[in-house]
Amino acid sequence: MTVWPLQFRNMADDQLLFTDDAGGFFSANNTFLDRYISDGLTSADMEFLHEHGHAASTPDDPSFSGFAARWTRRINPHALLSYIILVPTLRCNLMCDYCQVSRAAETAKGFDWDEDQLRQVLDFLNGLETTSIKVEFQGGEPLLRLDHLEAVRSFCRTKFATSEFVVCTNLQRVSDAAWTFLSDDDTHVSTSFDGTSELHRQQRTKDEALHNLFSANFERAMRTLGADRVSALPTIDPMDPPNPRDVIDGFAELGLTSIYLRRINYQGFARKKFGFDRSLAAWQTYYRRFIEELISFNLIAEKPLEEFYLSHILRRILQGGHDGHVDLRNPNWFGSDYLVIDFDGTFYPTDEARMVSRIGRIDLSIGNLSKGLDRIKLEALNQGVSNFDDPDCVHCTYRPYCGLDPVDDLARYGRIDIPRHVTDHCQTHLGLFDFAFELLYSEDPAVHRSIAVWLDIPRYSRHLVPNLP
Repeated sequence: MTVWPLQFRNMADDQLLFTDDAGGFFSANNTFLDRYISDGLTSADMEFLHEHGHAASTPDDPSFSGFAARWTRRINPHALLSYIILVPTLRCNLMCDYCQVSRAAETAKGFDWDEDQLRQVLDFLNGLETTSIKVEFQGGEPLLRLDHLEAVRSFCRTKFATSEFVVCTNLQRVSDAAWTFLSDDDTHVSTSFDGTSELHRQQRTKDEALHNLFSANFERAMRTLGADRVSALPTIDPMDPPNPRDVIDGFAELGLTSIYLRRINYQGFARKKFGFDRSLAAWQTYYRRFIEELISFNLIAEKPLEEFYLSHILRRILQGGHDGHVDLRNPNWFGSDYLVIDFDGTFYPTDEARMVSRIGRIDLSIGNLSKGLDRIKLEALNQGVSNFDDPDCVHCTYRPYCGLDPVDDLARYGRIDIPRHVTDHCQTHLGLFDFAFELLYSEDPAVHRSIAVWLDIPRYSRHLVPNLP
C-alpha cells in the first residue's frame, strides 16, 4: 500500500499535526512519527491511513481517486475574467490616518475618469467573455462620481446574464440619487467601521458632526438595504488596539454578524505614518485575544458573530475549493479572473499592486485601457504565484491551505525571493493556521459552538478532526 507523503508540525500535549498534499490531516503522537520515518508502520496505522484517505493500495482504489479529487479541488485554475475593481476617482472627502490608497483631496483635479476613459472602460467590459460579472467600485470615494457608477452598472446589466456590484464608500455624504442607486438588490455597500465610535472618529471622521453623519447614514443603510447587503471592516493599529469586547459589541449593536479584523495595511499614506512594521507579534497576541473574546460572546449571544478571515481559513482547511478571497489562492494567478482599473485607466493585478505603485515603490501595472494587457509583464509576475515550487513551502504542513503574496513581498522587501519563512505573509499565516488547528482540536464546548457557526453547520463533530489512537 502506498502512503502519500506527510508533513508534520508540533501541536499541544505532545501531539503532532500531519497533513498530505491534498489537505487531508490528522493528529498523532511522536511514536507514530517514529514508525512513519523508520518505515515501521503497523497494520493498524495502515488501516487508519487508508480509511482517512492518506493511502491507497492500487490506482483503482477509491482512496486514490478521492485523494486526486481533493488535490484538484485545492488548485486555483485559470478562469475567465469576471471580477473587476474600478476606481472612477481617487478623490476622497475624508483624510483617514491609515489611508492605504494615497487618496487625493476632494477638490483635486486630474484624478477622475474623463468621458473617453469611461467609454474605454465600457468597451473593455464589452470584450469580456464571461456571462457573469462582479464589479467593485473603489476610490477615493466612488460616490463622488455617481454618474460613472450608473453608466457602468447600466451597461453590465445589459451585457451580462448576471451581475453584482459593490460600492466601497465611507458613507459620509450620500445624496438622494446615491441612495436610489444603492437601493437596487444587485448592489451592496462596503464601508469601514473601526469597532468603536471613539476610534472611528479619531482615525477617520475627526469631527463630531461628521461622525454623526456617518452613523446616521450607516443606520439608514442597514434599515433600507438590510444586513445581508452591508458590510463594515475595522482597521486596527496593533500597537494601540481597542478592547476586543468593545469592537464585538460595537458590531453587534450595528446589527452586523461578520467582522473582518485587519491590521493597518503597509501601503499608501499608512506606510509613511505608521512605519514598516506595526509589530506582528503584537498583532498576533491581539488577534488571539479577540477570537477568545468572540468565542465567549458567541456562547450566549442570540446572534453569534464570525471573524471573516478565520472562518475563511477554517473552510479552506476542511473543505477546499474556497478561492473567492484572493489572499490564499494557490496558484494566485495575476490577470486571470481578477483585474483592477485605476482612475487613469491603468491596469493592476491586485488592489495592493495599485497602492504600492502609487507611492513609487515599484511599478506593478500590467497595461492600460488604450493598449490592453501587457502579456509579457503579466507572464513575468505569474512566475512567482505558486507554492508548489517554492523551496521553503515544499515541506510546510500548511501548504495545501496557503498561498503566496508576491505583491506584499515586493512592497515590503523589494523582491520575492527572500526565504519564505522570514516574510510577514508566512509568519502571519503560520500563526493563523496554528491557531485554527488549535481551535479545531479543542475540547471546549464554547469553541465548538463558534466553529459550527463559522462553518455554517448544525453542530461541531469530532469526525471533523481525525486522531490516530
